[in-house]
Amino acid sequence: MRNLNFLGLSIALMALTACASTPELEQVVQTPVAASAPPAPIFEAPAPVAQAPAPAPIQAPAAPSFDPNAPTPGSAADFAYQAGGEPRVFFGYNRYDLNAEARDALRRQADWLNNYTNATAIVEGNADERGTREYNLALAARRADSVKSFLISQGVSPSRLTTVSYGKERPIDGRSSEAGWSRNRNGHTNINTRSIG
Repeated sequence: MRNLNFLGLSIALMALTACASTPELEQVVQTPVAASAPPAPIFEAPAPVAQAPAPAPIQAPAAPSFDPNAPTPGSAADFAYQAGGEPRVFFGYNRYDLNAEARDALRRQADWLNNYTNATAIVEGNADERGTREYNLALAARRADSVKSFLISQGVSPSRLTTVSYGKERPIDGRSSEAGWSRNRNGHTNINTRSIG
């Protein structure tokens, strides 16, 4: 009987060992399922369209300003006014070439002369008091010719322009200084508007 007990115990032990060595169950890891998106609608609204800004209201052109002090259009005073205040251009000492400022002034004179085609002009050449009378007459004549040539190059008809040289005989500034002499070295465009109607 002892053998039977031993055998019974052995079987029980084997049964226990067999139970202890049962393979572990695989752990199943479950990943959470993302919530599904709602079904797309059958009709989708169109994207909003950007609207262009409304056009600016059309404004009437400004009325030309009226200057009560402006001279009568077409007059000699109007010529001086349009030419920049003085119908003269100035020259360097012993020179008869036109600088940039003189050319700008003469362009304004030519514009006026081209607008008032019945006007004529005498271009007067002048010199300062230094030098002989003969020398200054010749220099002033070259200054008048420079002014006339430039006006012609701007479209003024040569038949409307004449020149005269006064040399040092008609100073506009009586000072015997560089300030006075620089004013007296000039070409003066003297307008005749009697034929303008």
